[in-house]
Amino acid sequence: MALILHVGPRRAQWWKDTMQSLIPDLEVRGWDDPGDPADVEFAVVWKHPAGGLLRFPNLKCIVSIGAGVDHVLVDPDLPKGVPIIRTIGDDLRQRMREYVSLHVLRLHRRLPEIEASQPKREWNQIIEPPAPERTVGIMGLGFMGRYCADALVALGFDVLGWSREKKDIAGITCFGGAEFDSFLARTQILVCLLPLTPETDSILNRDLFAKLPEGACIINAGRGEHLVEEDLMEALDSGHIRGATLDVFRTEPLPNDHPYWDHPNVLVTPHVASLIDPLAGGKVIAKNIQLFRAGKPVPDMIDPGKGY
Repeated sequence: MALILHVGPRRAQWWKDTMQSLIPDLEVRGWDDPGDPADVEFAVVWKHPAGGLLRFPNLKCIVSIGAGVDHVLVDPDLPKGVPIIRTIGDDLRQRMREYVSLHVLRLHRRLPEIEASQPKREWNQIIEPPAPERTVGIMGLGFMGRYCADALVALGFDVLGWSREKKDIAGITCFGGAEFDSFLARTQILVCLLPLTPETDSILNRDLFAKLPEGACIINAGRGEHLVEEDLMEALDSGHIRGATLDVFRTEPLPNDHPYWDHPNVLVTPHVASLIDPLAGGKVIAKNIQLFRAGKPVPDMIDPGKGY
């Protein structure tokens, strides 16, 4: 029995060695050196080539290296009926909480303007209201979003949350479905942590930005496809959106000539908000594969109908 692995080239050997040590009774093979395809029963992938999984006739399970599975489901030739497991865990959730808290605080305290003053030797004392007078809205209250919302509540922010189905979470004012406009009207810093589905593709667009208060800020750590890039540029240049922190993009790495690199009100981070590594992620993947092989329930199995 074998496991096929598709990851970025920079970390491929690290992933291969780690997964082999965690699941020694499975032969871990690289995507470009699969051996006999009939041996492969498990595929652990991140953005695999479309149709590439069809070459493994005995595939029993597909594992996404990450919490999102949109990069798997986008394959038009995905083998039918093969279960899909996403990879989530406390390590990923903690990293996302750190990222969101850091950048909410950065925008709340207007740190970009203070940093811009230093080269000019300006003593720029910007006075902002304390956190309880700042409203942060989280789009997506799943595994990541709820944990981030709780952290922001602990920091004192007025925290709102919106999800497709309305939730009831202590300390968070929750909105659901058709209450989206009411949620946006109150949100001063908007954090997108939604899964990528046909309904959420391009949700961060001109119409949404117009419904936010003047001077609102955007943090996108969900998926690049959530954002209409040209619409954000317009909203930033008009001043309606004060600033944006972007961790995910439609094309990654972000092209060298992209205007975001030089925009004074955009911070580009290279998809590091909750970057998974073999040491933490590998343990979660190995545990899920072991549960699957034993015929036991796998909590991280996705609902194909929801797409996440």
